[in-house]
Amino acid sequence: MNTKKKLAAAATGKGARPGRPEDQRLPVGSMFAYGFQHVLTMYGGIIAPPLIIGAAAGMNSQDIGLLIAACLFVGGLATILQTVGIPFFGSQLPLVQGVSFAGVSTMVAIVHGGGGIQAVFGSVIAASLIGLLITPLFSKIIRFFPPVVTGTVITTIGLTLMPVAANWAMGGNNKAPNYGSVANIGLAAGTMGIVLLLSKVGSAAISRLSILLAMVLGTLIALVFGMADFSKVGQGEIVAFPTPFAFGPPTFEIAAIVSMLIVILVTLTETSADIIAVGEIVGTKVDSKRIGNGLRADMLSSAVSPLFNSFTQSAFAQNVGLVAITGVKSRFVVSAGGVILVVLGLLPVLGRVVAAVPTPVLGGAGVVLFGTVAASGIRTLSKVDYKNNMNLIVVAASIGFGMIPIAAPTFYDQFPSWFGTIFHSGISSAAVMAILLNLLFNHFRAGNSDNQSVFVAGTERLVKAEALRSLADGDRFENGKLIDCDGKEVRIDSAEKASEH
Repeated sequence: MNTKKKLAAAATGKGARPGRPEDQRLPVGSMFAYGFQHVLTMYGGIIAPPLIIGAAAGMNSQDIGLLIAACLFVGGLATILQTVGIPFFGSQLPLVQGVSFAGVSTMVAIVHGGGGIQAVFGSVIAASLIGLLITPLFSKIIRFFPPVVTGTVITTIGLTLMPVAANWAMGGNNKAPNYGSVANIGLAAGTMGIVLLLSKVGSAAISRLSILLAMVLGTLIALVFGMADFSKVGQGEIVAFPTPFAFGPPTFEIAAIVSMLIVILVTLTETSADIIAVGEIVGTKVDSKRIGNGLRADMLSSAVSPLFNSFTQSAFAQNVGLVAITGVKSRFVVSAGGVILVVLGLLPVLGRVVAAVPTPVLGGAGVVLFGTVAASGIRTLSKVDYKNNMNLIVVAASIGFGMIPIAAPTFYDQFPSWFGTIFHSGISSAAVMAILLNLLFNHFRAGNSDNQSVFVAGTERLVKAEALRSLADGDRFENGKLIDCDGKEVRIDSAEKASEH
């Protein structure tokens, strides 16, 4: 078998040793290539929180750069822990870890409340340790995640990420004069087109590297048209190790810890959903023990991250889409991505190179990635039995509820902050609703009937008995026409229909 065929076989899992799909081992070169693709996919998401929080804390560009490097470094370590795993910690699934968006608004509120960045770090440490203690409770919910719940959550993950892709495609900064310009959107569309064309190429290796190659080609196109700037890559330190507690020792304030504990609960919910989602995509068994190991890795990483000036850690939903679209299920590929993140955290110069990739390029690739997540959820929902039950309304109400904060971001502004923290996330909103409705209709069956709602009747096709009695032996339908046993068409009386008009 030549090198090209070996690479294709490794990428698809052919010839791999029998066992779990996520345990596939690819050649080192392809592992790091696919791992770098994961890094590019989540890079914009992992650097956004430190940018926002650092700006809220009034930091200068050098300090914000330190925060970004720290988040890359800790995200890499957390990813390695999650994918490689040690006893009791790590789901051993292809999940990329990074700073969770769920806590950004809460952290900004703590900073503005006078606690400063030190109170943020203290609240993250305390709340994460509490989260570590309660993970056994969350790991027991696996039986409450049948396909009607997992499919709904996976679909919602993809749909809720689409505004992120759209914002990237428009330029990422809504205050920039070229935000939403034809040039930005055109660059995003071109990148998306390249992804689709490369995905059609006969070579399995090229097809599975389509996202990475499209980003490289999109960046080259941007350079030609003056839409990419690499002039600042050489500015700043080349090598820098994150200094522990670079901004001073953490402080512990009760109000800040309580607020952050709500964020931790949301993070646990979202990570549980992501673990189940990637397990569904990979096609591997995910049980309560595996969820518990993944959540403990999440909480341990979050508790340690403030030591290196970073924040809460959680699985990145957008990288679940990359696993789905490439078909590369190996957890060691994501481990390689974790190593790259650690290197980027130690070598700010490399991080500045990646940061120079134009945001519209990320947006063009993101449309395909996030759409693939939603499509994976729809595929899961297609396996659900909708006959004589309330599963259709479970899906409808949960997805609708999850879309509320996406369609109207200010919907919960007048609610208590703890409520808004939980339900401002479309993912956690849909997850909570799907779990509760599944319990209500499929576990607490008291009061259920076979025909309790129009949603039930609408899920199964009915034919009136009178219509069956009018048929003769040998009658059949062909191309929409009723044919008798002699092959002659039987005319259909439409008088009843005509009388209705």
